[in-house]
Amino acid sequence: MFMGRRNVLLLAFSQALMLSAIVMSMALGAILGSNLAPDKGYATLPIAVMVIGTAIASIPAALLMRRFGRRAGFLTGATLGLAGSLLCALGLLQQSFALFIAGHLLLGSYQGFANYYRFAAVEATDAGHASRAIAWVIAGGVVAAFLGPQLGQWGRNWMAGSLFVGSYLAQGVLSLTALAILTQVKLKPVAVVDSDSPRSLREILAQPVLQTAIMGAAIGYAVMIMVMTATPLAILGCGLSGASVTPVIQWHVVGMFAPSFFTGSLIKRFGAPRIMQIGFALLLGHVAITLLGFEFLNFLSALFLLGVGWNFAFIGGTTLLTQTYRPSEQLKVQMINEFTVFGLVAVATLSAGWLYDRFGWITLNLTVVPFLVFALLSTSSIGWRLRLQKKPA
Repeated sequence: MFMGRRNVLLLAFSQALMLSAIVMSMALGAILGSNLAPDKGYATLPIAVMVIGTAIASIPAALLMRRFGRRAGFLTGATLGLAGSLLCALGLLQQSFALFIAGHLLLGSYQGFANYYRFAAVEATDAGHASRAIAWVIAGGVVAAFLGPQLGQWGRNWMAGSLFVGSYLAQGVLSLTALAILTQVKLKPVAVVDSDSPRSLREILAQPVLQTAIMGAAIGYAVMIMVMTATPLAILGCGLSGASVTPVIQWHVVGMFAPSFFTGSLIKRFGAPRIMQIGFALLLGHVAITLLGFEFLNFLSALFLLGVGWNFAFIGGTTLLTQTYRPSEQLKVQMINEFTVFGLVAVATLSAGWLYDRFGWITLNLTVVPFLVFALLSTSSIGWRLRLQKKPA
């Protein structure tokens, strides 16, 4: 049990470092992209490419971990993160949009590998504590809420005449620190052989619970990232100062990760579908707040609610997913889940800059409403079905 808790804590610290790097890029990527890009419509492309990198890396990450183990995969990811930070810094030095994009692709690949931290945490503990293990690892992002944006500001003027180059160099130090921590993680080999009759992939994917888990996590994440990506541009476009961006992003990230300290307990008490439903309702509440005005408090409260809604939808979806596969099927199912979730997230991120530039902030937010209503109805249906199954005949 002690070793399990130690591994969960190490994974939580590693998650905090990875997410601090990602959050910093989220806060700066669109603004710096707007300065470097040949067309303002491409401003969010660095963030979109970062998410594409996450989706692309999810498959080779799973295959590498299947062959060499979780730790080897996690160390590979952190190395990619270091290389990505250095490329971004070089891109800013040379005012090269292409290099800046390439750096963000590698940073996204880092996240693609690190997204398996939460599954590794489940494997490090017993089944009864799966939701809490997932939540505690994701809770490492609370650190990112403050460290990520502040890192961007601290490194802003480190190099005279080269704004934010120092920020990306400092970001690289986070990956180095993560590398050191991850060398101490000791996990069991991933199960690849099933003593029972193996199920076909079609049979596994045909499970309504699995479909709901993947769909719910994908929609919750895609909605969150689309809005978050465009937020810095919207804040500046509404006439607010650039100084408003950092606190809005910080409190959004607090909303994303602070609830993790109790989300696991809520899931254990009420079930994953019910918590996912609450998450989608909160995401719809975010849209309602954005329609009320363009003041700083509108952005702050709406983005905080967006973060909490994502937390419930994503942790609920991940917990629900862990209930649908056998040990020998875990990497296969996790790989499909990660690719699907971040594939949709990539589409949402690519759409964010174009939607905002062409149609504005309000239309961008209204675009997500049909998806949230669909997700809310789907999770309600699966929750009702699971409750019926538990009732005695």
